[in-house]
Amino acid sequence: MEKVNLQTADMVDENIKRIGELFPNCLTERLNDEGKPEVAIDFDQLRQELSKDIVEGAEERYQFTWPDKRNAIRLANAPTTDTLRPCREESVDFDNTQNLYIEGDNLQVLKLLRENYLGKVKMIYIDPPYNTGNDFVYNDNFDQDKQEYVHNSGQYDEEGYQLVANPESNGRYHTDWLNMIYPRLKVAKDLLSEDGVMFISIGEEELDNIIKISSDIFGASNKVSIISRVAKTASNKGTFFAPSVDFIVVFAKNISLLKPFVGEVDESLYKKIESDGEMKGKKYRDDIALYQSALDPLRGCLNQRYYIEAPDGSLLLPPGISFPPQKIDGCFVAPQNRNDKVWRWSYASYFQNKHLLVFKETKTSPLIDQDGNQAKYNIYTKSYLDERKNTGTLPRNIWDKFINRKGADLLKKMDIPFDFSKPVELIDYILQIVALNKGDVVLDFFSGSATTAHALLKRNADDSCNRRYIMVQLAEQTSKESEAYKAGYKNICEIGKERIRRAGKKIKEEHPEAKDLDTGFRVLKLDSSNMQDVYYTPAEFNEQKLFDDNIKPDRTEEDLLFQTMIELGIELSAKIEKRSIAGKTVWSVSDGYLMACFDEEINETTITEIARQHPYYFVMRDSSLANDQVADNFEQIWEEYSKDTVRRIL
Repeated sequence: MEKVNLQTADMVDENIKRIGELFPNCLTERLNDEGKPEVAIDFDQLRQELSKDIVEGAEERYQFTWPDKRNAIRLANAPTTDTLRPCREESVDFDNTQNLYIEGDNLQVLKLLRENYLGKVKMIYIDPPYNTGNDFVYNDNFDQDKQEYVHNSGQYDEEGYQLVANPESNGRYHTDWLNMIYPRLKVAKDLLSEDGVMFISIGEEELDNIIKISSDIFGASNKVSIISRVAKTASNKGTFFAPSVDFIVVFAKNISLLKPFVGEVDESLYKKIESDGEMKGKKYRDDIALYQSALDPLRGCLNQRYYIEAPDGSLLLPPGISFPPQKIDGCFVAPQNRNDKVWRWSYASYFQNKHLLVFKETKTSPLIDQDGNQAKYNIYTKSYLDERKNTGTLPRNIWDKFINRKGADLLKKMDIPFDFSKPVELIDYILQIVALNKGDVVLDFFSGSATTAHALLKRNADDSCNRRYIMVQLAEQTSKESEAYKAGYKNICEIGKERIRRAGKKIKEEHPEAKDLDTGFRVLKLDSSNMQDVYYTPAEFNEQKLFDDNIKPDRTEEDLLFQTMIELGIELSAKIEKRSIAGKTVWSVSDGYLMACFDEEINETTITEIARQHPYYFVMRDSSLANDQVADNFEQIWEEYSKDTVRRIL
């Protein structure tokens, strides 16, 4: 059987593989540090493939760079042997929920998620540190050993996670922040689906940099918008201006596949009720004029200048039309003039939607008739509320309804002491305009007090459509002087989890009809590998050590199961069942897609019963089999009952 790798992919190797698929002649071999041959890229050959005139060396070119950018790229590509350990006691409805709450450094967590959620996340929202000089940023200097790390940073928590202050007096003020955010965005992009989108809340200090760094990662052509959000009012802080706004930078994975956003509809405008026809009883409005200003009358719009017959038989044209009219493509239009107006509809749309026209008599009509005189009517179009809700309106890129105080006020009502929370209404609005579908995954890897999870639960309850979330947060300790610490919350993760629990309970109370609403979450915690060092580097250990147990003594069978799920690319929210077969504990994931047994002394009966269920994967420990006879018959049993099952050992 093949050994389970238990290490995320080395993205450099993956990139070499992709280049090799495009340019096989650019592949070569070299000896690595251990003197063994490995595949490499012939960069001189690749340059010849890409261009006749290569920009290289000291030649000037447009680029965005900073000290340590190469190291930031290396961090994003480097593999990790870390794992995620389940924590049932802190979870809610662990066995049935599809939601994940993950504690740990988000760079390492994102790398692990890349194994299971590559191209599966529909939307990412993050609210990273704004780099105001007081915030903390992550220290990703993984070249140092732990003692050097602690010595150099001077700050670390009980779990060993590193946080360092970044005051404005720091000569690497922007560099440190860029080194923190770049690898995380680079890995996060891999998680997005091809039609996925990312929203990044950011302050003025790093707005310019986050736009450039996102353009570097996603491509400038995939920038969707920069939204200005009114964050606070009545502030008199600042030097020259009172800061009142922050920003939301929006990038698509592939903007050509991103569906247009759907804004909210002002229902108060739809005051009339249809009295007959197919739309009888439906709300509508009829106060939107059919004509509009021509954007550039000299470059088209011919099919938006035509006569419309009024109820009295007169023929109407938009205002400003020059005479005499002429017949073009079956409709009468006037000579083009830069001051002309046009109908909002094309000629084809007019014939298709004539039933939606409303003629209102008026003495101040801007329209003209066929003789060039002022018309007796103005023309409006009907718009039905139900239909408009489906199509929506394009959202503006200035948002003034989501000030920060709303977030703080809500947490105060929930009796959760946390001062820095985005309003639920903000995230809820983003979820609405993106128009997510059932089962879509939303990721927030700077989840803080878990506003994104709260908003998603609210949206799911409001429209009865279960989407899933993944929250990721470093277990950053709360200050001992803070109200949160005094209330018993020792770190931010405890605040986030408790908020989701309370929010889920309240939302269920407010929506008793939403019986299938998933308000649970499965807690996973980042930790070092479940395996001893000998598992990864057997050549470095003596013969005696090679026969020691390669699994750390404090790890459970469920710990091993989740590390196996990561390795095999199985979603971490997958259904898990614990069974007993011939007296041995057998884990079944996704209705038998993966079956695993980590017990000792496994006999032929257990192996046979598992094989009869035809799992796609079967995993066990390398020391699990009861005796040599079972080992001798192992492959024969699988060949007889389920020869296509992929077998792996730990």
